[in-house]
Amino acid sequence: MTPYKQITEEDLRNLSEITGRERILWQKEINEEYSHDELSAGRHYPELVIKAAAAEEISKILAYANKNNIPVTPRGAGTGLVGAAVAVEQGILLDTTLMNHFIELDEQNLTLTVEPGVLLMELAEYVEKRGYFYPPDPGEKSATIGGNISTNAGGMRAVKFGVTRDYIRGLEIVLADGTIMTLGGKTVKNSSGYALKDLIVGSEGTLAIITKAILRLLPLPKKNVSLLVPFPTLEQAISAVPPIIKSKAIPTAIEFMEKEVIKDAEEYLGRKFPDNQADAYLLLKFDGGTMEEIASYYDSVAHICLEQGATDLLIADTDERAEAIWKARGAFLEAIKSSTTAMDEVDVVVPRSSVNDLVEYIHQLQKQTGTRIKCFGHAGDGNLHAYILKDDMTEEQWEKTLEMTMGKMYQKAHSLKGSVSGEHGIGYAKKEYLKKSMPEEAIQIMKGIKKAFDPLNILNPCKVCQ
Repeated sequence: MTPYKQITEEDLRNLSEITGRERILWQKEINEEYSHDELSAGRHYPELVIKAAAAEEISKILAYANKNNIPVTPRGAGTGLVGAAVAVEQGILLDTTLMNHFIELDEQNLTLTVEPGVLLMELAEYVEKRGYFYPPDPGEKSATIGGNISTNAGGMRAVKFGVTRDYIRGLEIVLADGTIMTLGGKTVKNSSGYALKDLIVGSEGTLAIITKAILRLLPLPKKNVSLLVPFPTLEQAISAVPPIIKSKAIPTAIEFMEKEVIKDAEEYLGRKFPDNQADAYLLLKFDGGTMEEIASYYDSVAHICLEQGATDLLIADTDERAEAIWKARGAFLEAIKSSTTAMDEVDVVVPRSSVNDLVEYIHQLQKQTGTRIKCFGHAGDGNLHAYILKDDMTEEQWEKTLEMTMGKMYQKAHSLKGSVSGEHGIGYAKKEYLKKSMPEEAIQIMKGIKKAFDPLNILNPCKVCQ
């Protein structure tokens, strides 16, 4: 591969003609936050940061970069956990947070067209005020919709509603050579050739830059109730999930959590969780048109939980009660992060029936290695978040422990017919584990797709399968 061009002052002048110098950061002007994402330990500074404001600008920037062999890394809010938005090969970091406009709410077709820099919390507020609902619900509400699309984010409501890909009707993208293209649209179904739109979703900025998205909306559920269910053991809690899923009352969310993580959240937030005495909990949410309808759902689920050994049932049927529970659940990541010096995450997904097997294995691994590992996740779809904590290890000890511990976790997940990532993506940090978990033929097909979209490999190099 031809070495990438180092950016010069001449390139700075040429790119300034596209966006204006005021929206470019150069050399010492670049903030430290642009060198990493939420978790990545390494620091990789881009040579140049461009705050793009329109698809036409991105088109010209990519055409220039493609012609001059300059790598381009797209970035939203930088809340990712796998280094996907970090400029490993330096070059241009393309910040899309200024592209944060709501373009069209189409109430006839139940779609919303937005730019990629719209934050998830802004999106939720916008649609819910108007009586609509965008189901994907990742934990990080300050992430951008462009980042969610790039990683095919899931979240707590995936068990009932699916993931981001299920709510993308159409995309406007810019290819590596600057070509602006629209994929999909407002139609409900499409069997016309290869599903190129679906390839872009989850591609982490390696195939194209997203500049607009047409999102599918649903009517907003009028009522919702949360149910916190304590169990003596995690095995009993997880065992309750398959019969819950098989019942006609499918919850909006089914989360599992252990006492240790709840105590971390209590300390971080400075407030008590409604119950912290049990070893394990299921947290369920139900929605519907009326409280009577919802009650019929959670009554049957409550019966299943009690049959599986639940010791109590705590119903949060007011906004205040539900907020106390879900605020604690939303704080788990930051609470764990604040309790240690550094950490890294395994975001594997396994069949629902194997969640307990994987968690029990992680408990054993924690004892064998003497390393603290904190777990929680989405019991309804088998997506586990396991955080390995550095604490007072030296850098040498940390690197050795991390490599060994993560390798064993991924190997165990693979043996349980699982996958490397359920929702956070591969990025830079997890690509070697992806290669070990997939057939070589599949990796070569992925590389072929990358080359078809980006022959010179300027778009987010060193990520996913490269």
